[in-house]
Amino acid sequence: MVGLDPQRSPIQAQLEHLLTEGRRAGADLVEVFLERTDHIGVLVEQDRITSVSPSFSMGAGIRVFKGGRDGFVSTDDLGDVGLLKALDQALAMLGLERSALASSEGFEGLQPLRDFGAVKHDWLQRSPDLRTSTDRLLEGTALLERLGQHLEVRRGSYARDWQEVLVAASDGTFARDIRLHQSSGLSVLAADGDHRASIGRRYGSSDRPDDLREWDLEASAAEVCQSAATMLRADYVDGGQMPVVLANRFGGVIFHEACGHLLETTQVERGTTPFADKVGELIAHPAVTAIDEGLSAGAFGSLSMDDEGMEAQRTVLIENGVLQRFLSDRAGEMRTGHARTGSGRRQNHGFAAASRMRNTYIAAGPHKPEDLIASIDQGLYCKSMGGGSVGPTGQFNFSVEEGYLIENGKLGKPVKGATLIGEAKEVMPRISMCADDLDLAAGFCGSVSGSIFVTVGQPHVKVESITVGGR
Repeated sequence: MVGLDPQRSPIQAQLEHLLTEGRRAGADLVEVFLERTDHIGVLVEQDRITSVSPSFSMGAGIRVFKGGRDGFVSTDDLGDVGLLKALDQALAMLGLERSALASSEGFEGLQPLRDFGAVKHDWLQRSPDLRTSTDRLLEGTALLERLGQHLEVRRGSYARDWQEVLVAASDGTFARDIRLHQSSGLSVLAADGDHRASIGRRYGSSDRPDDLREWDLEASAAEVCQSAATMLRADYVDGGQMPVVLANRFGGVIFHEACGHLLETTQVERGTTPFADKVGELIAHPAVTAIDEGLSAGAFGSLSMDDEGMEAQRTVLIENGVLQRFLSDRAGEMRTGHARTGSGRRQNHGFAAASRMRNTYIAAGPHKPEDLIASIDQGLYCKSMGGGSVGPTGQFNFSVEEGYLIENGKLGKPVKGATLIGEAKEVMPRISMCADDLDLAAGFCGSVSGSIFVTVGQPHVKVESITVGGR
């Protein structure tokens, strides 16, 4: 098989045969996900290229549904024998077999192809080649050297992921897409005596072949170096319960991790979300409206269709504090009753799709960022968030990469060592003010169906009270 374009290969007849066999064996629904990928990752440290990691793959994931249960098998063998063997294995997981001919209900054929990839056929060729990629990263680490002070480590990274997918299902679904994701970043470790500061910034886009070429490297390097210089000699914060202001862009990672995952139907199925029976009820402060969508042009989590062949949507999760709906995929709709939202996503053909977030953010509010800070006598301003962890029911802790004290309504001295600790159902009602400066940031999300490209975001938001861990 050269490609997944049904107009250039006999793949449609092959898929229709597979789906017919699955239905005759008694499956309620059979879904086939075909994929080709082309990845390259580059790492530059100091002024040397230290890693170049290309990879290619092709394969299929076959999922069979029967009576609310499902069986999933993946294979790298896309020949007739390989695909039928994978189908047999998926059927067997549900106690079905092709020789039984258990169902007389036929498969009525695939619908006309919805080809979102037709206008994207040259994206891989238009993406930066290895020489361009390495030159840009070397330019970035050179800028860090020129603009920074006390830098012991300078790094630049870049990854390009191209993916062609074809989805076919026995309900007639037949859709193809080509996707392009690029991520890049700069990071430093500054050190002076006993003082240390580790700062990084990451950027990402979808569907923009020229993104790396157009990256404003000098602005990014200046931001990283300024932040490192500020935090290098910052004092450690004193912990306690206090009001905080979270900056826009990557500040939204807390909502994504602590609350967004609880609004996926996979959590409803597992019984791990406290919001399962709260649709129509107030679960957040009335100042909070939260959205998940796959439509923002160029955003890391945008997509023309999900991995089940459904077009992307704009889904309002919370409106004025009231829970509106959950993110749902095919299995989630079948097992929880929540209608699909175009949110069935997976890392690759080795994973079954699951309900996952795309571009997820708290909507802009009426205030200016300085209004939020002015409303606090003593608190913490979190300009940049670091890593963290989240428990299965929304308990979280996230480090603050760059923070400042708020004193008498104004920003004070920088502080380090802060960690925000809380639980989604307790913190959401405490987000009392949202500014008018919504902005998004690229990220990666790991969950039941692997690591996927997402966007987090928010405007500046004020949390009335949260536990701040300190030294």
